[in-house]
Amino acid sequence: MKRAGNFSWVSTWALLPIVVAMPVLAHTLKVSGDVAATFHIEPNHNPTAGVPSRAWFALTRKGGQTIPLAQCNCQLAVYAVPHASNAAPILRPSLKAVNVAQFRGIPGADVVFPKAGEYMVQLSGTAKAPAQFRPFELEYSVTVGGSHHGM
Repeated sequence: MKRAGNFSWVSTWALLPIVVAMPVLAHTLKVSGDVAATFHIEPNHNPTAGVPSRAWFALTRKGGQTIPLAQCNCQLAVYAVPHASNAAPILRPSLKAVNVAQFRGIPGADVVFPKAGEYMVQLSGTAKAPAQFRPFELEYSVTVGGSHHGM
């Protein structure tokens, strides 16, 4: 498991309840500025090409306060890996407010990856008044498997 370079800062977040509440779910934590996000894509971080997969992001501010989609001008982009730094995303799934475990109204989307392979999922956002947090951009690697015909 990779250790984040800013692990000591991350450990000050009140994220232990997230880990305890979702012991069977794989998730990835990233931090950008004063925003952290726990990312999960169903099923179990093993999406299949051509099949809708629910992706969600439990956004929190330093101190552990949840940031619902209603307080964020969030955008989701999906890129093939590798891609040029100026490449357009191959997908821009629409975000909707979803409820997962103890989180209510967090950003989520149904993503259909076109083929098996590596992708980068990028969530970016700015605060919607009255919320206050710095603009953020978070990137996650996703490996998509081939379709399972006959299952």
